[in-house]
Amino acid sequence: MIELLTANTPNGKKISIMLEEIGHEYKVTKININKNEQFKPEFKKLSPFSKIPVIIDHDKNLSIFESGAILIYLGEKSGKFYDKDQRIIINQWLMGQIGYIGPMLGQHHQFHHYNPGKSEFGENRYFKISERIYKELDDRLSKSKFLAGLNYTIADIATFPWIARHEWHDIGLKKYVNLTRWYTQISKREAVQKGYDLLNKDEVIPKV
Repeated sequence: MIELLTANTPNGKKISIMLEEIGHEYKVTKININKNEQFKPEFKKLSPFSKIPVIIDHDKNLSIFESGAILIYLGEKSGKFYDKDQRIIINQWLMGQIGYIGPMLGQHHQFHHYNPGKSEFGENRYFKISERIYKELDDRLSKSKFLAGLNYTIADIATFPWIARHEWHDIGLKKYVNLTRWYTQISKREAVQKGYDLLNKDEVIPKV
């Protein structure tokens, strides 16, 4: 059994979606980041940077931190969504999400959604970067069914929860035809719908 220690964020939803997709038994242990539970010593032992999510594979007495590493581990463990012959391209799009898409959209959330009016520079900077990310993803998906090619992979699973906050971004997902097609297609997957409702509160994926 896998224990997922997490909060209800895009990074947390990546892992619950993956666990639902591979059909692995798991339980969720909520880490309340609003109460700084991620900084508790017992959690920091599992996650040196005090970041969620973390998984504990109790069958192997093994803990893993960082969402990308967790997705790779689960892909290898299950043999799903991480094809051996496609790992170079999957890794590129996965790392692009981890190093660029997530952090930049996360900053956009901070300035535009959580703290509007506090920094015109920050709001403008991260709005423009986020707008560029939408365009870059749309360009890629004009040439490819999914981010890493013809097949749905952990790269898509990693990216989807961030685009699912498109209402926060105010960029206009509908303007990006290929990104919208990709988003809509993934939204219809039963495992994605279940994994998105991370805390079992009947949370529904936002429509386009």
